[in-house]
Amino acid sequence: MQLIVNVAQMLDLKDQDFLGEANCVLSEIMTHRSRSVTLKLHGKNGHDVGNLNLGSITVHAEETIASKMAVEMRLRCSNLDNKDCFSKSDPFLRISRVVEAGSPIPICKTEVVNNNLDPVWKPLCITMQQYVSKDNPLVIECFDFNSNGNHTFIGKLHTSIQDMENLHKANAGANLVFPSSRHKDHEKVLKGRLYVDGYEEKEVYSFLDYISSGFELNFMVAVDFTASNGDPRKRDSLHYMGYDSSYLNAYQQAIMEVGEVIQVYDYDKRFPAWGFGGKLYDGSVSHCFNLSGNAGSFEVEGVQGIMDAYKNALHTVSLHGPTLFGQVINQAAEIAAQSLSTNPTKYFVLLIITDGVLTDLQETKDAIVRASDLPLSMLIVGVGNADFKQMEILDADTGPRLESSTGRVATRDIVQFVPMRDVQRGERSMVQALLEELPGQFLTYMRSRDIKPLGNDAPWAPLPADPLIT
Repeated sequence: MQLIVNVAQMLDLKDQDFLGEANCVLSEIMTHRSRSVTLKLHGKNGHDVGNLNLGSITVHAEETIASKMAVEMRLRCSNLDNKDCFSKSDPFLRISRVVEAGSPIPICKTEVVNNNLDPVWKPLCITMQQYVSKDNPLVIECFDFNSNGNHTFIGKLHTSIQDMENLHKANAGANLVFPSSRHKDHEKVLKGRLYVDGYEEKEVYSFLDYISSGFELNFMVAVDFTASNGDPRKRDSLHYMGYDSSYLNAYQQAIMEVGEVIQVYDYDKRFPAWGFGGKLYDGSVSHCFNLSGNAGSFEVEGVQGIMDAYKNALHTVSLHGPTLFGQVINQAAEIAAQSLSTNPTKYFVLLIITDGVLTDLQETKDAIVRASDLPLSMLIVGVGNADFKQMEILDADTGPRLESSTGRVATRDIVQFVPMRDVQRGERSMVQALLEELPGQFLTYMRSRDIKPLGNDAPWAPLPADPLIT
């Protein structure tokens, strides 16, 4: 997003004298502690007018109080339909925001309550940035959890935050509904009911409060070098670059689009960059090698440095396999863990770009569960036409949080997966789809550890250490 300022009264501009113009990226303003920036005025289209000084303009941005509002609710259900044969259902709720075009967007979910048709869930918190307005339509879906990921639908409720507040005030419940199998537009009213036992609105620290006070987002990237991508010299390869410098393959698009956004929040612009699944010059296969080719350093300079390192690696590394995420995630997690003692204002964002099916799914789950305690989020972009069901499991948007091989449950959701083929034919950009959950994941981590913005000791109401914000 760019902010363009034309210095002229907001009237019919044809009748006004042009004084000058200035432009900047909006994030340049928001990352300043004062949320202000002074810009030099230029002539039209950014051209200087000889030695003439056109002056300057100071732009100040303010975040509305409404954007810092959050709602904490305690939900329960009664008389749910039983979907299990030899025990009772294991229900959980998923809350989604209804949008005009496309499917509802999941914004949060509860934990699973085992073997219970009258479940009571822990408090959950939804920010206004997630629900948009109190009258915005929401859909609350109730599922019976199944370990294979195919959760059984129990029922749903069409509602809004305002409706939920009204239920709480009235001390009443609302019946869930189930789509009719006979009539497409009809829904069967169920005996199961949803209750709002607790409802509280509170003001909280926002993502921008942290960023403008000096917190950073540190960008990291990992690129898939497995053979399923195809020979980079052939046009049908996902790594094909061609001879036109303006052409970007899917990997380059993901690096550029995500990197250009996040680099603004990374002060030193030095980014760890790795490859995985490639055969190196010495014949060994590595699942976490430095993209730069420099064994002594995994960092490169800027987004262009990532692009150059990726291009050069295609000439020195042979595509091989299999597709393993575990080592790359562990390496990113180690960096995030080291920062806890040296610079607790850093939060890390790992972008993984891949075309294939994971060979180490359980190892990857274990690595993600361990990393869920760290200041780290993972963005996964799926390129090509592979079956990405495993990535959806890692995302955990449609089910409970990930569980490790030892039975430990992830502290919070830290993964967002987006298949590039979906966003290419949709209305949302890849960056919008990928980064939609990042502020919530960042805030969940900060709030769970009672970390406040720098230099801000305002007595705002703290949120519970709730891992349910997504």
